[in-house]
Amino acid sequence: MGQYKLVALDMDGTLLNERSEISAENAEWIGKALDAGVIVSFSTGRGFRSALPYAEQLKLETPMITVNGSEIWSRPHVLHKRTLLSPVYVKRLHELALRHGEAWFWAYTTDDIYNKEKWIDPQGDYESHHWLKFGYYTEDDASRERILAEIRSWDALEITNSSPHNLELNPKGVSKATAIEELCGLLGIGVSEVVAVGDSLNDIAAIRAAGLGVAMGNAQQAVKEAADYVTLTNDEHGVAEVIRRFVLKG
Repeated sequence: MGQYKLVALDMDGTLLNERSEISAENAEWIGKALDAGVIVSFSTGRGFRSALPYAEQLKLETPMITVNGSEIWSRPHVLHKRTLLSPVYVKRLHELALRHGEAWFWAYTTDDIYNKEKWIDPQGDYESHHWLKFGYYTEDDASRERILAEIRSWDALEITNSSPHNLELNPKGVSKATAIEELCGLLGIGVSEVVAVGDSLNDIAAIRAAGLGVAMGNAQQAVKEAADYVTLTNDEHGVAEVIRRFVLKG
C-alpha cells in the first residue's frame, strides 16, 4: 500500500456533482482505492440517513463521519461515538433564528430533521430531543453576519459552513478533524496517512490536519488557501483525480 491509507471525502460539493450524483469516474476510482486496501470514508455535514444511500451505492463497509463529526460510525449502522449539542444552546439558536425572520434554519436530532417549516411540537420542549447540529441559511450577507457575531460572542460552539450562504453549529471541539483523529486511533493509522478532501469551511480543520489536504476546484477561497493541493471541480470528477494522482499514483 502507498503513503495514504484513509481517504476522507466530503460529500456535497466534493464527491457529489451539482446534481447530487456520484459520477461514474469517481465511483470507478473509489472502487480501485478500495481494491488496493485503502479505506474510503465519508466525512460530511449530512446526517447518517442522508449519507447512507451513497455509501450503499459504493458498497462501502468503511467508517463514516456524519453531521460534521458529531457522529462517527465504525461502519454503516455501527455507531462508534456521538457528541450531542446541548438543548440549552438549541433553544438560544432557535430564538436567534426567530429574531432574524428572513433566515431559514434547520436542526438535526438523532432521529429527525427539524426546520423553519416543521419545528418541534410542543415548541419549547427542547429537552426531549437528542440534538446534533443547528444551521442557518440566508443570502442576506448582513443578516448572516449579525447572526454570526451573536453566536461568536457566546464562545460556546463550533462555527463552520457548508456553503457561502449558511452557518453550521456543532458542539465546541467537534469537527471533521477531531473525528478523523478519532478514526485514525480506531484504525491504528496516523493522521499523516490521511487524505482529506472538501470544499467548505467545515472541511478546513480536516484539510489542515491531514497528511494531504485537498480543496476542490469549486471550493471557497479560504479552503483553497488552507489546502496542500487544489483539484478539479466536483463536476470534473475532482475526487477521481485525487485518488489517481496521490493515492494510487496511477
